[in-house]
Amino acid sequence: MYGFIKVCAVTPELKVADVPFNTKKIIEGINSAKDAQLIVFPELSVCGYTCGDLFNQRALTDAVERGLTEICASTKDNCALIFVGAPVLRFDRLYNCAVAMNRGRILGVVPKFFLPTYGEFYERRHFTPAEKQNSTVNLCGQVVDFGTKLIFRAQNCPQFTVSAEICEDLWVPDSPSIYHAKAGANIIVNLSCSDETVGKAEYRRDLVKMQSAKLVCGYVYCDAGEGESTTDMAFAGHDIICENGAVLAESELFKRGCVYADIDVDKLSNERRRMANTFFTCGDCAQYKVIDFTAADGGEVERSFPQTPFVPADDEMLRERTELILSIQASGLKKRFEHTRAKTAVIGISGGLDSALALLVVSRAFKRMGKPASDIIAVTMPGFGTTGKTYNNSLKLIKCLGATAKTIDITGSVLKHFEDIGHDPDVLDVTYENAQARTRTLILMDLANKTGGLVIGTGDLSELALGWATYNGDHMSMYAVNCSVPKTLVKHLVRYEASNLGGEAEEVLCDILNTEISPELLPPDKSGNIAQKTEDLVGPYILHDFFLYYAVRWGFAPDKVRYIANKAFKGVFTEEVILKWLKNFYRRFFAQQFKRSCIPDGVKVGSVSLSPRGDWRMPSDASAELWLNVLES
Repeated sequence: MYGFIKVCAVTPELKVADVPFNTKKIIEGINSAKDAQLIVFPELSVCGYTCGDLFNQRALTDAVERGLTEICASTKDNCALIFVGAPVLRFDRLYNCAVAMNRGRILGVVPKFFLPTYGEFYERRHFTPAEKQNSTVNLCGQVVDFGTKLIFRAQNCPQFTVSAEICEDLWVPDSPSIYHAKAGANIIVNLSCSDETVGKAEYRRDLVKMQSAKLVCGYVYCDAGEGESTTDMAFAGHDIICENGAVLAESELFKRGCVYADIDVDKLSNERRRMANTFFTCGDCAQYKVIDFTAADGGEVERSFPQTPFVPADDEMLRERTELILSIQASGLKKRFEHTRAKTAVIGISGGLDSALALLVVSRAFKRMGKPASDIIAVTMPGFGTTGKTYNNSLKLIKCLGATAKTIDITGSVLKHFEDIGHDPDVLDVTYENAQARTRTLILMDLANKTGGLVIGTGDLSELALGWATYNGDHMSMYAVNCSVPKTLVKHLVRYEASNLGGEAEEVLCDILNTEISPELLPPDKSGNIAQKTEDLVGPYILHDFFLYYAVRWGFAPDKVRYIANKAFKGVFTEEVILKWLKNFYRRFFAQQFKRSCIPDGVKVGSVSLSPRGDWRMPSDASAELWLNVLES
């Protein structure tokens, strides 16, 4: 469903060399893996990894083949792709293999390439390493493909592509999974029997995470657990499921059972396509054989999605992230000042979040350069919609940071402009609003010229996405420090810096954080409060940032964005409300591209940027109909 593949790693109960017992437990594991489309068992799970010289006993290998026959027969009505670990004889050579099954047939056998012979491992005593070329093997009365260069592909979901490697294959520099991924495998399974020693679980977790990130893949690592011989080693059954560097699921050590996760192969495929010029270089796709199978229906997606994907959920990570972002913003501005030799920074302060963040960034940059805060010219420009609260907060913040405050009332200038262009000031239309924004920008630009300075832009990424800026008004500056910071993250950056500053600065910033988001271009209500509320007009920013992340960063189709939004915001917004604002997002995103095609320089801080010189190149007259039609249907 929408590219989500339900995968399951099963560490069953095991008895060393008791093949009938292990066969029974594997079949039980398959039957209990509810709705799983991909099921993985540990290395040599049919007989046990720690059989030692019993691997040389024909009684054991014959029993293993009977066990595989029984397991395969049990999958006749099961559409899951199943990987079982077993020793397989081929021309009197024994191989440590992953046996792939689906619907009562063996699809292929993948032998282990790298056999460890160091420390506690001595696999070359019993096994032969895989050859470089694919071949065939007679197994369970079937002639099946045998080799490391096999990709198993679901006919009913072409992006569901799987290849296998076995334990040590992951731990070496030249892992088979590198070539599997280049050849098109979106999911790598690893059948493993990794003994447990102090510190190894952390290393193992990092290894799986980084391999999935490096290969832009889903990685299902299934580890042997209790039941293996403890003559010299202990096994903890450390099952890990990762996707592109993120751990989706992980088992507790020394606890048998299974772990589930939904791997998004659509997301992986989109990301690889975006990176195609570098990702797919030097591959050997021609040597791979693709084996088709019919995938099961994975049922309901159980994966959860954070409502604020740009904001880390972990408090410590959020603090680290906010400090890094503020440092990136300040560093970018510092470089621009050093290059242009500008004397002052000129910035419009509205009493809102974005201008507060921009002023905080400028203050940081000036401290790094050793420039006096008085060279920051912070301008308040009250107009028709300015409220006492925002005006006073502007002045307080400027004073706390030691900047030079300048107040210029734009009312007279705008009224004269209305007279010049023949506009009735009682008509509160787009002309009424935008004339104020453009007047403010004109003032800032001329002040910068007068003082030898740079105008610092305050608009954020969310506003750029929606086109919520007046063209050649707040749309324009000489350097835009917030241009890749989404609105949901702006709040956390301001809150973090407020706690760093403390005192009166923290008080005023907290008051700004609690102020309604508004451009304040329309008159206040009768009580003097903000009447024009941005989120009432364009929609909640928490939704738009969510849409932006999945539609732009990951290239998801509109129906998939809607599906995961419904899951993420269940109980917060109705499905009708989500659909309404998602349609509005696509309409505005397409219609307002012309504003993004000519925006000022500004440093990228995160995974999404809409700069026409960097991440996002889109025709200004592209049609949104295709995307909207998906939602309508």
